[in-house]
Amino acid sequence: MDFGLAFSFPFQDPDWVKKLAIAAVIGMIPLIGQVAVLGWTIMLAKRVIASEEHPMPDWEEAGEIFTAGLKAFVIGLVYSLPILVIMVPTSLLGVFDNSNNSISIIELLMICLSCFMALYGLLISLVWPAAAGELAANDDLGAALNPAHILRLVQAAPGAYLIVFLGTIAAGIVASFGLVLCLVGILFTAAYAYAIQGHLIGQAYKQAMAAAT
Repeated sequence: MDFGLAFSFPFQDPDWVKKLAIAAVIGMIPLIGQVAVLGWTIMLAKRVIASEEHPMPDWEEAGEIFTAGLKAFVIGLVYSLPILVIMVPTSLLGVFDNSNNSISIIELLMICLSCFMALYGLLISLVWPAAAGELAANDDLGAALNPAHILRLVQAAPGAYLIVFLGTIAAGIVASFGLVLCLVGILFTAAYAYAIQGHLIGQAYKQAMAAAT
């Protein structure tokens, strides 16, 4: 994994300003734009896996990019379902907890459920990049939604997916710097953060496949 390259590669592209600017503008569109930028991230990862010199995609193939984004959105939604399912009863438990005890049974149950959600959320932070890499490499939604297959990828290169996790956090911090430049700045740095994440996803998938063979 080349952590530094994930942050520097966009500026090696002669059209980096245009590509990031378009991603920033499209990202302003509620939901549809976010799905499109997610697809752009997947296509970027695909080009990293293919070892292309300038992996940031142009927006000429908007249909393919948006389709990839929809598939990536479905992957994220499916893997997040356990958290979504648990959130409802956890919220209801809080409403019905009228006990005067210092720590009631309902409160203990809520704590346990909250701990599960936190641990599962950490697992998803490793699993989703692997699933996204599988989608980018093979455009196979079924394989990306196969937990056993995706966990094998993570197990093949756990360090690589940990780096993706840490890099995503770092990219988010970089994106927050755009607040200094107000709306335009944060949109541009948010697009840059997506580019970083896509590059790391592609790198991690390549490393996982190399380790598995």
